[in-house]
Amino acid sequence: MSSRSSRTSRNRDGELDNLVLKLQALLPASSSSCNKTRVPASKILHETCNYIKSLRTKGDNLGERLSQLLDSMENDGVDVNIIRDLLQQ
Repeated sequence: MSSRSSRTSRNRDGELDNLVLKLQALLPASSSSCNKTRVPASKILHETCNYIKSLRTKGDNLGERLSQLLDSMENDGVDVNIIRDLLQQ
């Protein structure tokens, strides 16, 4: 391997390491095993995928709950069109 090729490979590895560290910092403390120690990139990526899935589930659940609340308000005679319009913006 030429020195230029190995230098490019090291730079790429360094960039990936930096990105993984940034990703680890975005994970909540309870999700990431220990933000102070070195964790394998594969574990961080796995934890990130799980975290994103949980956020999606929470978002879906909140959306369903909001829809139920708006329907309930509408059934009580409240005009919820203003609220629905605001949520769609």
